Amino acid sequence: MTRIALNTVASLARRHALLTAACTLCAVSVGAQAQTAAQGYPNRPVRVIVGFPAGTGPDIVARLLAQKLSEGWGNMGVIVDNKPGAGGLIAASEAARAAPDGYTLMLGETGQLSIAPSSYNKLPYDPAKDFAAVSQVVSADFVLLVNPQKVPAKNVKEFVSWTQQQKGLFMATFGAGTPGHFGAFMFGDAVKLKPEAVHYKNTGDALGGLFSGDVQGVFASVGLAAPNVKAGKLVALGSTGATRTGALPDVPTIKEQGYSNLEFSSWFGIVAPSKVPADILAKLSADIQKAVKSPDLKAKLEESGFRVTGTSREEFARTIAADTVTWGKAVAATGFKAD
Repeated sequence: MTRIALNTVASLARRHALLTAACTLCAVSVGAQAQTAAQGYPNRPVRVIVGFPAGTGPDIVARLLAQKLSEGWGNMGVIVDNKPGAGGLIAASEAARAAPDGYTLMLGETGQLSIAPSSYNKLPYDPAKDFAAVSQVVSADFVLLVNPQKVPAKNVKEFVSWTQQQKGLFMATFGAGTPGHFGAFMFGDAVKLKPEAVHYKNTGDALGGLFSGDVQGVFASVGLAAPNVKAGKLVALGSTGATRTGALPDVPTIKEQGYSNLEFSSWFGIVAPSKVPADILAKLSADIQKAVKSPDLKAKLEESGFRVTGTSREEFARTIAADTVTWGKAVAATGFKAD
């Protein structure tokens, strides 16, 4: 081999070595920066968007979680930002477009992430592509409520028998496309009745319809139902969970009353814009799991009628995907479309 050729080979070898070293240093630098970003997160207040009004189940969960996270982050501050409207779609649309830096999160719920893909022909966001699951915080059973001044029933069978003698079964919902809406149809299938859904804008209006007698029943979250039941204003005929709820331990499940195929619940969990760095998502998930399983926050959530879950990112993602299939079947059975 000539001297020129040898010099060329040597030069190429040196370039290759320098390039390899540079790439290695670059990778180390990027890794260090990512690690530093996760270790320094958060260094300013974090915003949690909630798609429902103050005082509702999602709002209660978000505020309790925000307080605990803020304490764990050196009182950095976690701001709950209520963006109600369109069954949570307004909030989800804003959260999906937020900067993927971990400083804007959303407390998502079943309707926004697992029901909406089937009930809307066109969504302003894609739950599967626009969001990254962080942690499911709680699950929530529903309770079938009736007004004892209007409906003479103490259990589900008495309610069904009474309803069969009426002109129809009118069920209130807290909005079209919500779990309570499709839960009413699932109930109708289980008891061989065809309910007429009456959609209200908020929980207060729906309960008003129940008190006035405009509707005969409503599936309300345990957190909303418990105070009214304990005060004697409304009667709980049955709950929709696999087991009885701790907030109303004397109320049997609907399954216990002979309707074995009727079980459904909702959940609330933190999601983030999909392009948030994985290390920040991992830190968020770990911090949330630690927060919700702390004795004080766990007790407060359970007192409010929720079942504490505090899942990993992977578990929450699987739940969202599985429930998208389950609720999709319920939506298809009703033929409902929100747009």
